[in-house]
Amino acid sequence: MNKKKSPVLRLRLVLAVLLTAALCAASAPAKSNISKEKASLLHWLSKPDVVERFGRLSDAVWSYAELGMQEFKSSKLLADTLETEGFSVERGAAGMPTCFVAAYGSGRPVIGFLGEFDALPMLSQKGRVPRKDPVVEGAPGHGCGHNTMGVAAAAAAIALKNVLQRYNLPGTIKVFGSPAEETLISRPYMVRAGLFEGVDAVIDNHSSSGLSTGYGRDGNAVFSVVFTFRGRTAHSAGAPWAGRSALDAVEIMNVATNYLREHLNIAHRLHYVVLEGGEAPNVVPDKASVWYFIRNTDEEVEAMYRRVHDCAKAGALAAGAELAEVRVLSAVHQRRASKALAEVLQRNIELVGMPAWTEEEHAFARALQKELGREEKGLPDRYGELKPPGETFVGGGSSDVAEVTLVAPTATLNFPGQVPGAVGHHWSSVSSNFGSTAWKGLSSGAKVMAAAALDLLTRPKDLKAVRDEFEAARAANPYRSFLPEDARPPLDLNEELMKKWRVLMEKDYPDEGLRKEEKGK
Repeated sequence: MNKKKSPVLRLRLVLAVLLTAALCAASAPAKSNISKEKASLLHWLSKPDVVERFGRLSDAVWSYAELGMQEFKSSKLLADTLETEGFSVERGAAGMPTCFVAAYGSGRPVIGFLGEFDALPMLSQKGRVPRKDPVVEGAPGHGCGHNTMGVAAAAAAIALKNVLQRYNLPGTIKVFGSPAEETLISRPYMVRAGLFEGVDAVIDNHSSSGLSTGYGRDGNAVFSVVFTFRGRTAHSAGAPWAGRSALDAVEIMNVATNYLREHLNIAHRLHYVVLEGGEAPNVVPDKASVWYFIRNTDEEVEAMYRRVHDCAKAGALAAGAELAEVRVLSAVHQRRASKALAEVLQRNIELVGMPAWTEEEHAFARALQKELGREEKGLPDRYGELKPPGETFVGGGSSDVAEVTLVAPTATLNFPGQVPGAVGHHWSSVSSNFGSTAWKGLSSGAKVMAAAALDLLTRPKDLKAVRDEFEAARAANPYRSFLPEDARPPLDLNEELMKKWRVLMEKDYPDEGLRKEEKGK
């Protein structure tokens, strides 16, 4: 039996409707401030089928979990997607098989998007499971969100392409598919190959728990170096005096560098892994190698590298071995992000706003936070403010994006999707970077990036401010590569690891229908 609603109930319903309308109005950008081109771009990226399409691409790259320089499936999927959308694609750019540059349009300005897609070793984890539960124990996993980042760049570029095409706008869009960011490899070689020449501005992106950007000097410069020693085999028990242990040289070197730490400045970081140290304890090893990341400021890193090199020489001398090879895999500067470009990104962050999370997504976040012993607060609902860099630099992580910032004005957008409190390079981040929250996060990132790029294409004052700031900075600090002239991209990096794991991971890859669907779009 139908009953009339009470006056109190009717009042509550009216208030609920008004509150919903107010929230929608608060989250929606003022139409009078948006051009028809930008409205078209944001509308397309908001369509559920578009969000799902790029979300599925992200999940596919997540499942491939390919280590740096071995991202063959991930790179091909992204390059194929862009090529299907009318971009011309140069594959194998800068001498790296998984590096590509996709381009659309003609003339100036030329706006670039950076995209990454490499995973990390030992982090295999099931998606959206709030406890440690590997897909394949010991296999790689996307613990830094790179599966979302290359896809977000592609989504932004395709959305922008649609607007250029629809409204007959001039300009060129480029997507730089960049392998092996985790090992800081591709961008120095891409810069050396001239891939960023003539690019007016570059928009980078990174997975995060919030929506924000920043500017200024940040991160450490790095030398990534493998030191290889040669000795002489012998029976470890029968005639150890006849041998010369290459492993002894590595261990003495490591002892020396650990004593060196005390005499380096506060910004330095120094870490290593032993790559090779023999195969059986009863044979004196005649070959051993150790891989170092040597991090410091631009001003100090070369001197620090020379001191570590001296420690290697000392290890060889003390062990009676030979320092047979010093292989610089990569060397990058500190990041110097553009303030003017960050301001353009911030304006569009405030336009787009944070995604709307479901209660199910909040529940997953709280469960993961509980597992990690963090505050159980769910997912964030506020974007970040643009803040200046810290006054005191104390060191930290690094990215080869830094190299691009020195040859073209560049800023990074951090977009949401990862659970606050999830640990970087950890199974909790792998769990976060899959499924609906990752889909929504990369979608919001693509909107901000595409909208900012559209501003640079259609608002000459914005681009002029970005270029003027960069040219002044470049005049004061001319670019000089840290790479030795004979350095080459280490194409063999992670090759054996991926051969080992790929055969075990393939059963969990998405079916080939995804690739066929992309080709048919």
